[in-house]
Amino acid sequence: MQSDDLFLRKFCRQRPRPPLATVNFDSKRDDPFLLLGLHAAPPEPDGFFRALSAPTGETPKPAKPPKPEGLSKKAKPSPPQIPQPGPYDNLGGGAWVRNFAHYDVQSILFDLLEATPSSPSQGGGSVGGAVEDPDQCLLDEGDGNDNELLLSCPHFRNEMGGEERAGLGNTQGRGGLWLSLRNPNDAVSVLEEPRESHVQQQGKSNYFIEHADLGAHYYRKYFYMKGEYHQNFFGIDDRLGPVAISFRREEKEGSSGAQYNYRIIFRTTELKTLRGSILEESVPSAARHTTPRGLSPKRLLEFIIPELNLHCLRLASTSPKVRDTLLKLDEQGLNFQRKVGVMYCRAGQSSEEDMYNNESSGPAFEEFLDLLGERVKLKGWEKYRAQLDTKTDSTGILSLYTRYQDYEVMFHVSTMLPYTANNTQQLLRKRHIGNDIVTIVFQEPGALPFTPKAIRSHFQHVFIIIQVEKSCSDHTYYRVAVTRSKDIPLFGPLFPKGARFPRSAAFRDFLLAKAVNAENAAEKAEKFRSMATRTRQEYLKDLAENYVTTTPIDSSTKFPLLSLGGKRKDKLKGAKGAELHSAGALVWAVRATSGNEEETGGQKLPCLLGVSAESVVLIERYTRRVVFNCCCRDVIGWKAVTDSRAIGGPCLDIFYERGEAVSISVMDSQAEEIREMVQRLELVTRGCEAREVTPLRDGVGQPGFLMSEEGFVTDLQRFGYAESGGLQLGARVVRLCGHALVHLGPEERARLLRTAHKIHITVIPPDENGKPRRSERGVRGSERWMGIEDSGEGRHIETLFSLSVLSENTDSSEEEWQSIADLATACRSILEALSPLSPLHPSQPWWSDRRVLLCAAPWQEKEDKAVLQAEVQSLRQNNQRLQEESQSTVSRLIKVTELLCNVNKPC
Repeated sequence: MQSDDLFLRKFCRQRPRPPLATVNFDSKRDDPFLLLGLHAAPPEPDGFFRALSAPTGETPKPAKPPKPEGLSKKAKPSPPQIPQPGPYDNLGGGAWVRNFAHYDVQSILFDLLEATPSSPSQGGGSVGGAVEDPDQCLLDEGDGNDNELLLSCPHFRNEMGGEERAGLGNTQGRGGLWLSLRNPNDAVSVLEEPRESHVQQQGKSNYFIEHADLGAHYYRKYFYMKGEYHQNFFGIDDRLGPVAISFRREEKEGSSGAQYNYRIIFRTTELKTLRGSILEESVPSAARHTTPRGLSPKRLLEFIIPELNLHCLRLASTSPKVRDTLLKLDEQGLNFQRKVGVMYCRAGQSSEEDMYNNESSGPAFEEFLDLLGERVKLKGWEKYRAQLDTKTDSTGILSLYTRYQDYEVMFHVSTMLPYTANNTQQLLRKRHIGNDIVTIVFQEPGALPFTPKAIRSHFQHVFIIIQVEKSCSDHTYYRVAVTRSKDIPLFGPLFPKGARFPRSAAFRDFLLAKAVNAENAAEKAEKFRSMATRTRQEYLKDLAENYVTTTPIDSSTKFPLLSLGGKRKDKLKGAKGAELHSAGALVWAVRATSGNEEETGGQKLPCLLGVSAESVVLIERYTRRVVFNCCCRDVIGWKAVTDSRAIGGPCLDIFYERGEAVSISVMDSQAEEIREMVQRLELVTRGCEAREVTPLRDGVGQPGFLMSEEGFVTDLQRFGYAESGGLQLGARVVRLCGHALVHLGPEERARLLRTAHKIHITVIPPDENGKPRRSERGVRGSERWMGIEDSGEGRHIETLFSLSVLSENTDSSEEEWQSIADLATACRSILEALSPLSPLHPSQPWWSDRRVLLCAAPWQEKEDKAVLQAEVQSLRQNNQRLQEESQSTVSRLIKVTELLCNVNKPC
C-alpha cells in the first residue's frame, strides 16, 4: 500500500486507534511504519516481524450513534418519485434509482448502509457485511489440501490446480474451451465503455488483469481532463461522516438536438463509490425546468440519494489542490507498480531461516531468474525501485525488474539482497521480502513442502510455490501451487491439476499475471481494506474542513432552479423510457440460473442484473461478485415470458455467444420489469426474440432440415413441415427438445431428431438481411493453445487459456492465421459456385453437410499442431484444384462460345 504526506500528517495528530480486526493467524499491533511499508527507522532485532501486544494509551471516543430519522430536524421525507425497493432488496448489495446509469460494477454495489458507523462492515466484517465470529476464526484449520509442494495451514487456502471459477454459464467438456476465451468475471470492471478500450491495455499478453478497479479513472477521464467547469461539494453528514460529491453537465453524444447528461460521483468513507450518469429527460419533471442552465445539484441529489442530509454540503473552493486531492482519492486503489518477493529454497530446506540464509543461488535458480526478468544495476536506477537503495548500494548491487502490461514489477530476490554473516534472521533481506504482499518461493528438487507457518510476517498474504524439474536442460519444467490468506478471493489465471509448465515465455506470462492478480485480490482482505478506509476518511475529512466555501448546495450558482411553486405537485414523472438510452448500466433485482432447461431443481441466485450499452453482467448479492458477464455484441437473442400466470412466472432467457443461455426471473408483480429488460436489450444488442418451432417428420421420418455444427440451418426441404412451421434458412437453433444445443454432441443430436416423441426447437431468426446471427466473438475469436504436460498421464494436454498463442515455439503468426481465414473463405466461395449442396436425401444423415464442415474445419478443435498443419495443407491443395477446375471450365465455355459464334456466322 502506498503512503502519502496527508495521511502521515493526520496520523501524527490523531489519537491512537484501537487494534485492527484481522483475519490472520496472529494478532498484530498497528505499527505505522510496517502498515505503510515504510522503513524510516531500523527494525528491531526481535520484534519487528513478530506478533506484538496491542498498544496501550488513551482510549478513543466511541462512534457517535446516528440520529433517528424521525427526530432529525433536517431530515426530509423521500420524494414520491423514488422507485420502491425491489423484491430482493433485503439481501443487501446495493441500492439504486432505476433511472441512474452506473459506470462500473462497484458502483452497482454502492450501499449507503455500509458507510454508516453502525454498519457491521465498519467493524471489520466480511465482504458480505457480517461480522466474523472470533471463535470460528480461532478454530480454522485450513482446507486440508496438501501435496509435495505445499502443506495445509490454518487461515490459508491452497490452490493445487483444477480449481473452477464460480459463476453462471460455466459448462464442462465441450463448452469449457470456448468459455476460456471470455473475460473472467473478476476482470470485469467498467461497464459503460467498449471492451476494446481495456483489452488493448493487455498488448500481447495472454491474460486479463483481475480484481482491478478500473472505474477509478472516472473522475480523471470525465471531470479532470475535460477542462470544462464542474462542481464539487463537501460536507460531514451525521450518519455517513465526511462525503464528497462531483457534478458535471455535458451534452449527450449522438443526440439530435439539445439533450444533456449529468455525470455524478458520490464518495463516502466506504471504498465503493457511486459513479454514473443520469439523462436530464429521465429525471421527474417536477425537478426540471425550461431554462438552458440545467438541473440544480440539490434536485438531482434529492432524486438519486434522498437519504443524504443536503444541508451539510458546501461548495468546494477553487483551489487547484481540490481537484488534485479528489484525483488522488479516487485512484487510491490503483497502483501500477508492484514489488514481489522471491525466496530461494534448496533441497532439504523449508524454514524461513534456511531460505533467508542461502548466501548464493544455484544454476536452477539463476535459470528461473533469467526467465522472470532482467537484472538491473540499482545505483542510478531511475525507474520503480520498490524501496531499494539506488544511491549507495546498501540494499545490493543488482536486482530483478520487468514490465508486464501496464505494470512495473521489481522483485526482491533473497540472494540479491545483502547477506549478513552470523545473523540467522537476515533482517536486511527480511525487511524487504517480509513487507511484500506476494512472495514467490522457488524450490529445488528435494525441497521439503512449504507451509506459511514457517513465515513470521503479517504482510505476506500470498505465496506462489514453484518447483523445478530437469533444470538447465531442454526439458525444464515447473510445477506450481498457490496458497493465500482465507479472506482473499480466488484469482486467475487458473491451471489444470497436475500441470507441468515448460520453460517458455508462456510460463513467464502466466506467472507474472498470477503475481499481479494476487496483489489486486489481496487488497480486498480486511487488513488492507481497513488501512485504505482510514486513509480515505482522512482525505474526505480534510476536504470537508479546509477546502469549502460558505455557499450551500441549494444556492449554487451553476445550475440554478427556477421556483415552480405549486406546479411541482402536478408533474412527477420523467419521460417514460428515456433512461433506456443511457450508456451506463441500468439495474434490476432478479434471480438467476444457467439457462439449461434440463437442469431442474437448481437453486436460483439472488442477483443484480446490469445492462449497459456494452455489457451484460449478473452480480450475486450474497458474495457481491460478478457471476456472469458477456458483451452486448455477443447477445444473439432472448426469450421473454411476461405472463405472471405462466409456469415459473415472468422470466427472461438471454442467449449469447454459441447459443448458451442464462435465465433470470422476477416476482409475479414485477412482470413489467421483464418488458423493460427486453426494451433495453433491443437497443443495445443485435439480437432478437427467439421463436419456438415444432417441425413434423416427413414420411420417412426425417425432420426436413439440415444444420451445421454451430446450429445454423443450412438447408430446408421446399414446402416441408419445417419450412411451413416457420423455420428459415440462416436461423440458429439454440435448443433442441429442451436441451441446449451447444452441450449436445453429433450423436446426441441425431438421436433426439430420430427418436424424440416430438421435435421441439428454439431458434434465433436471421437478421433483416437473411444472415445468421452470430456473436462478435464467434466471428472474430480464434482458439489458440498452450501446451502443458499432464504429469498424471505423461502426455501433453492442450488447454485453452486465452486469446493469444502462448507457446514461444509456434510457427503461426498473425499473418498466417489471417491467410488461413482468407483461404477458407475462398474455398467456401468456390464450393458454393461449383458444387452446390445436393438436395436432402432421406437416407442422408443431418450432419453430413460436407460443405459446412469443410469451411468450419480451420477453427474446429485440433488434437495437435500436426493435424492443423495437415488440414491447412489440404485446404491449399483443394483450393489449387478448384482453381484449376474453374479455369478449365472457363476455357471450355470460351471454346463453346467460339464454336457457337462460328456456326452462326454467314457463309
